Amino acid sequence: MMPIPPKALPVRTLPVRTLPVRTLLAAATLFAAAGWSSAAGAAVTILGGSTAGRDCYVAAELKRETRASLDVCTRALDVDAMSRRDRAATLVNRGIIHMQARDLENAVADYRAAIAIEPDLAEAHVNLGIALLHRGGQDQAAIDILTRALEMNPARPEVAFYTRAVAHELVGNVREAFEDYSAAAAAAPEWKEPAEQLKRFSVERRQTARG
Repeated sequence: MMPIPPKALPVRTLPVRTLPVRTLLAAATLFAAAGWSSAAGAAVTILGGSTAGRDCYVAAELKRETRASLDVCTRALDVDAMSRRDRAATLVNRGIIHMQARDLENAVADYRAAIAIEPDLAEAHVNLGIALLHRGGQDQAAIDILTRALEMNPARPEVAFYTRAVAHELVGNVREAFEDYSAAAAAAPEWKEPAEQLKRFSVERRQTARG
């Protein structure tokens, strides 16, 4: 999950593993057993300047999955002067807090609401794909959403590639999973998880009729 900071705060350039996103385990058999583990993500600036909006971002960034954090985000959304993009970004941040609290239904609702307001907010699509994959039973929908997110050039494409790789494995698309893990590893060489997952694959060269 990727919190969206307000303009007043700098976009972080920390290693992927340190950001507040729930990591998805790549292997389908591991994914179901592991559930929620530590993670990787990205940040994107929003244009708003409300104090409540900044506090909502900080709560998402620091993994404060508390009722007080949700109340801060909800108060931010009640600010009449908030722009459309700020409102969408704050919905994403509140969705992150819901997801950290294992409330997938409300997380999905917030991500969808953000997309309805700002259809081109890439991180809303990435977070929605992650949430759908955690919720289960919507693997192809997650693939479609993450593909759309990648078309929007998200700040941390490796997260979208990695999550889509997990979804591809879950539906049996082994080649596509391998390609997405490879893309995630190339996009963020410092993030070790994609490279670890690639160790599970073997590439065989098939002999053609010409040899």
